[in-house]
Amino acid sequence: MSDRKPIRVLIADDQDMVRTGFRFFLDAQPDITVVAEAGDGEEAVTLARRLRPDVCLLDIRMPKLDGLEATRLLAGPTVADPLRVVVVTTFDLDEYVYGALHGGACGFLLKDSGPTLLAEAVRAAANGDSLVSPSVTVRLLKHLTAAQAPKPAAPPQPQDPLTDRELDVVRLVALGHTNAEIAASLYVSLSTVKTHLAGIQLKLCARNRVEIAAWAWQTGHAGTPGTQ
Repeated sequence: MSDRKPIRVLIADDQDMVRTGFRFFLDAQPDITVVAEAGDGEEAVTLARRLRPDVCLLDIRMPKLDGLEATRLLAGPTVADPLRVVVVTTFDLDEYVYGALHGGACGFLLKDSGPTLLAEAVRAAANGDSLVSPSVTVRLLKHLTAAQAPKPAAPPQPQDPLTDRELDVVRLVALGHTNAEIAASLYVSLSTVKTHLAGIQLKLCARNRVEIAAWAWQTGHAGTPGTQ
């Protein structure tokens, strides 16, 4: 049996049946345990701040405080010690996805994605990675370059130029690849990929890989070939 502590999860959704279903499946995983449930956004924020779960699963449409605002309060740019938030919603709307990810969420999942992807999203968030439903990933990031997309500001210029290998990593992140897939594609170790990502985040002042991907699409690097 592994000595590693299970991933502690908070579930926030205003529907009892959804919370029950998520809890039933996640508690059945050997490496995940649900530590709290909330039926509205205010309760979710209060419980999350008190219990400090490893991952918070937040619905968007909740009473008192919606999931986007709860995400900003728990994981936004002004939060000193942000929590890891995955937004899980029925609504595949670009403004929701954009708002969640730019509010600090490290994942966005549709409720009909299935239980397996739900567990993968929890594990990815706990490991500092990100998972966005495949059906919205590339569409969302491409949308950031469209004239009608809500843009927060011009993409930041790197503090130091990215190396060719770092740009290779950025391109694969923008295409939704996991760390393991990036390592296999570039024929490097997983630890090397993590080192590159840490350097890229520092240069771009990015909080997570979602912001790296957004930068890539906004600056045209998502389609950059592996060699130049």
